[in-house]
Amino acid sequence: MPADTTTDAQIAAEERRSGIRTIRKVGPYLWPKDKPWVKRRVVIALVCLVLAKLVGVLAPLLFGRAVDALGGEVPDLMLGGVGLTLAYGAARLMNVGFQQLRDGVFARVGQRALRSLAIETFSHIHRLSMRYHITRKTGGLSRIIERGVKAVDFLLRFLLFSIGPLILELLLVAGFLLVLLDVRYTLVVLVTIAIYVAFTFKVTEWRVRLRREMNAQDTDANQKAIDSLLNFETVKYFGAEAREVGRYDAAMQGYEGAAIKTATSLAMLNFGQSLIITGGLITVMVMAALGVQNGTLTVGDFVMVNAYMIQITMPLNFLGTVYREIRQSLVDMGEMFDLLGQPQEVSDKPGAPMLDVTRGAVSFDDVHFGYDPARPILRGISLDIAPGQKVALVGPSGAGKSTIGRLLFRFYDVTGGAVRIDGQDVRDVTQDSLHEAIGVVPQDTVLFNDTIRYNIAYGRDGATEDEIVAAARSARIHDFIMSLPNGYDTMVGERGLKLSGGEKQRVGIARTLLKDPPILILDEATSALDSETESSIQGALRRAGEGRTVITIAHRLSTIADADRIVVLEGGQIAESGTHAELLAGGGRYAALWQRQMQEEEAA
Repeated sequence: MPADTTTDAQIAAEERRSGIRTIRKVGPYLWPKDKPWVKRRVVIALVCLVLAKLVGVLAPLLFGRAVDALGGEVPDLMLGGVGLTLAYGAARLMNVGFQQLRDGVFARVGQRALRSLAIETFSHIHRLSMRYHITRKTGGLSRIIERGVKAVDFLLRFLLFSIGPLILELLLVAGFLLVLLDVRYTLVVLVTIAIYVAFTFKVTEWRVRLRREMNAQDTDANQKAIDSLLNFETVKYFGAEAREVGRYDAAMQGYEGAAIKTATSLAMLNFGQSLIITGGLITVMVMAALGVQNGTLTVGDFVMVNAYMIQITMPLNFLGTVYREIRQSLVDMGEMFDLLGQPQEVSDKPGAPMLDVTRGAVSFDDVHFGYDPARPILRGISLDIAPGQKVALVGPSGAGKSTIGRLLFRFYDVTGGAVRIDGQDVRDVTQDSLHEAIGVVPQDTVLFNDTIRYNIAYGRDGATEDEIVAAARSARIHDFIMSLPNGYDTMVGERGLKLSGGEKQRVGIARTLLKDPPILILDEATSALDSETESSIQGALRRAGEGRTVITIAHRLSTIADADRIVVLEGGQIAESGTHAELLAGGGRYAALWQRQMQEEEAA
């Protein structure tokens, strides 16, 4: 048992340190050095906050004196009963007015901070490496961002305008009770607050751990739901609807259990808080009633004490919710800042120049690479591709064909050797300029859930309508688009599911043609298509490659027979290379692969 207690204490200490770090990271968004207008608004909002609390603390005093004046106990009050009642109403109105003014002034500050953080997080996610994205689930990632941004909004508003004001209000009330009555009332109030805060913090710390478990279950259920919906077709193919529902239900069952624990603990917290507050309220009211009975206090004083206790009871009741939400917000924001803290595996060198493509020559110099250090993929690949040359990479699955394309695009950095374009190491130039110089037509073109026009225009920002149509014509898809009722304004659906495989590929080719890169990678661009569709797209691909350096990663050898050079990869090394005719004449690995495919096609 002692070991577990120590562990819990260590976890709690680490959470506190993490919370402090998180608050420090939010600070610059509230007080940015280069945005004086933000600082001005924060100061004005704080001034409104202080004025609201000062006026709010005066209201019960005015109310109590109005009761005395109306009861005739203190007849010499300057304003009289009606005047004091009007002053009381004005104080309440001013209290609300200053609070609303504070919220209005601060709204722009909070929304700017939210927007800045959301943009920074979204931008950072796009800068993270391919390795990070293939190991994370999109549903869980989006949930972390969503919860994190909401948490920032909550924290900025309530940490600044709830905890701080609550402390100020409690101090003002305690001070008024000390001056107007005696020290006993102040002591009871302070002891009640201390017990309440200690109880709230202790129970909430326990509830945060329950809430974190509930969040984990929520994220898991969300991931499963999104994964299932993204793979809708696969679910249908295998008649797995019931299986998917069962899988989702299992995840929701875990969430249900965690949510029940959270709700039960909340009920316990609320009752405990009510018990403590009610105990303090009754104690103070009994003391005031005794004072009225023995003549040391007036009825107005009794009413005033009651009003003050109710005034501090409401924010104290709110403290439990606010503290709990702040703790949870710190957890949610911590997850988002952990995401922002993820290092970029592939990053530009300081002062890296733009890639200057003059010819389009590509070279792989003794390249070694492995996604896992214990499992190397490429083992010393050396390959020179002349400008404008069409080179095909063939070989069995796992030989490293697609890996070569990813290294050229710099999704990953080589672990040995170098990849160069026109003599420039891709690690020494900016990624933006490198990506601009390379066009990729992947095996499965994924489209945005938008119009055909948008998806083709994605190839180059700011492309004109004529340029979009010209690219579509070159990809042999313009006539098909014009046959659709909405033409280029046709929505393609989630991931382009409203289009056939061949139509999606043509849109992808048009998009790449519009980009007009000097280097083109065709990553098994037709292997997922039927022979008829493939042959019709081959013409579009040939036109796409005119005047460019083309690297084709091929599965069907018949599609690359006209390549200037064919490179056969096996076991992460180059087994042989040459033209189609040379490799067939050599009777080596390529010839065997060719013979096997020809036999399979004849049998089919």
